Amino acid sequence: MQATDSNRVNYFGTGRRKSSVVRVRLVPGSGQMTVNGQPGEEYLQFNPAYLAIAKAPLESLGLENEYDIIANARGGGLTGQADSIRLGVARALCQLDPENRKPLKLEGYLTRDPRSKERKKYGLKKARKAPQYSKR
Repeated sequence: MQATDSNRVNYFGTGRRKSSVVRVRLVPGSGQMTVNGQPGEEYLQFNPAYLAIAKAPLESLGLENEYDIIANARGGGLTGQADSIRLGVARALCQLDPENRKPLKLEGYLTRDPRSKERKKYGLKKARKAPQYSKR
């Protein structure tokens, strides 16, 4: 879905990973990233790995200095949120131009990671950890 406000076109994408959900908006700009109202570098704690993950779809298409990323992140930790931002940006880039879908799909940026935390079972301490066994 795209929306226009005063001659600026926005492209939207939603990303999910583990328990984090991120709504991403791509706006024509200079390559800045804003997450929850903070600069992306500050929000992702100046970790170059998280920043590289979040901006990877733009870099693979050579658009890193043409669009600003505005993300609204909820839930999970920084790793899950960075991966969610990557998926949301990739989906927004598919809206931007359907030709972007094939290279993004080949890189694996459009695949939602299905892994999530396994639930705790009764009689166990965690999902699979059993109490210590003692013969006597």
